[in-house]
Amino acid sequence: MSIFKDIRGALELLKQVDLKQLSALSRKVDLGAAMQQLSRMDEKQLQGLMKMLNSSGGKKELPEINPDFYELSDKLTPEQRALQLKVRDFMETEVAPVVNDFWLRDEFPYELIPKMGQLRLAGITYQGYDCPDLPFLMEGVLAMEMARVDSSIATFFGVQSGLTMGSIYYCGSEEQKQEWLPAMNRMEKIGAFGLTEPEVGSGAAGGLTTTCKLTADGWVLNGQKKWIGNATFADVIVIWARDEADGEVKGFLVRKDNPGFKVEKIRGKMALRIVQNGLITLTNCVVEEKDRLPHARSFKDTANVLRMTRAGVAWMAVGCARGAYENALAYTQTRKQFGKPIASFQLIQNHLVEMISNLTAMQTLVFRLSELQDLGQLKDEHASLAKVFCTLRTRDIVRGAREVMGGNGILLDYNVARFVADAEAIYSYEGTKEINTLIVGRSITGFSAFV
Repeated sequence: MSIFKDIRGALELLKQVDLKQLSALSRKVDLGAAMQQLSRMDEKQLQGLMKMLNSSGGKKELPEINPDFYELSDKLTPEQRALQLKVRDFMETEVAPVVNDFWLRDEFPYELIPKMGQLRLAGITYQGYDCPDLPFLMEGVLAMEMARVDSSIATFFGVQSGLTMGSIYYCGSEEQKQEWLPAMNRMEKIGAFGLTEPEVGSGAAGGLTTTCKLTADGWVLNGQKKWIGNATFADVIVIWARDEADGEVKGFLVRKDNPGFKVEKIRGKMALRIVQNGLITLTNCVVEEKDRLPHARSFKDTANVLRMTRAGVAWMAVGCARGAYENALAYTQTRKQFGKPIASFQLIQNHLVEMISNLTAMQTLVFRLSELQDLGQLKDEHASLAKVFCTLRTRDIVRGAREVMGGNGILLDYNVARFVADAEAIYSYEGTKEINTLIVGRSITGFSAFV
């Protein structure tokens, strides 16, 4: 009876088999050997094989790309989250389509300025003067969102909103605030911040060579400033100069039409190419007393502005890294080699996990940094540690993104090449790794290693 049962089972099996396919398969595979191997498999192995066979024909549903691995956005209020997504939408719809072209041409998309002005976000943490009066946390989150698409636009905004408006907000007179801050919030007026000099970068605290002298006609400024973002088209430039009389650093609002003021565009940059950096020359440039920042009496006041904005640079580094990671992950999910997406390869996954690990550490660090700032507890060493760590890890992440994309990683079309280049500028500006390291080192050891 059993032999008839086996024959009946074999006939039923033959009904389910396409003999033509079976014949074609027999020319490629030793069916007898395959049957022997299958017969040796246990139930668990067979189930795994069937799962693989059943899934191979359909389209695999991939997880959403989520660089916020620890869901820090859940800590934002609904209103804050909505603003974050509003800025993300602006960057993706208005900036992303044009950014590579302008980056390649070393030009600025001026037509975006009125559109950014409509967001009414410049001077984001300031009270009054038509400014939003939002927490420092949101200043950081929005810097990250901008840099996630393009670090140049984020830098432009940081110079406008943080360095320039911040100098006026913290060091300016009431008249100066009324004149400049509302118009700068609407981006009807553009600002720049002139501290760095051709021969003085990290040593600005004690080595500033641009001078100011009070005369009967006003303050006379002489010297040069270099790497000044927005300088070629700014309406007002905050210039920091050392007073010949008392040796202290003072701040001035130099208008673009001031006699003795000249700016030349810096060319040949390989990073942040959209940012229009200028070399400013001040030759007996006369500035009226009404344009001196009355509460900028020493470099300590300059440092207060820099401390506030250095936290934003750390957030910007996070955004640059985040953009590189998102582009790289999306690429690996669709790029196929050896018949399957490269995201399925162990070595590629190792790169991606290292990237998301660094990115998550960076995000949690800057989130806490901004919390300290909102609590009024931010110290120089807090901002410096974040700047050092985040810019270092950003370098690692953009390098990993470039790695997994192979040759396509050097093409602007895939965005990562731009992130790789721009990460180098973020690494250096607003305090090098070495200077910020010594600030932290002084804090933890009690000894100053500055020369």
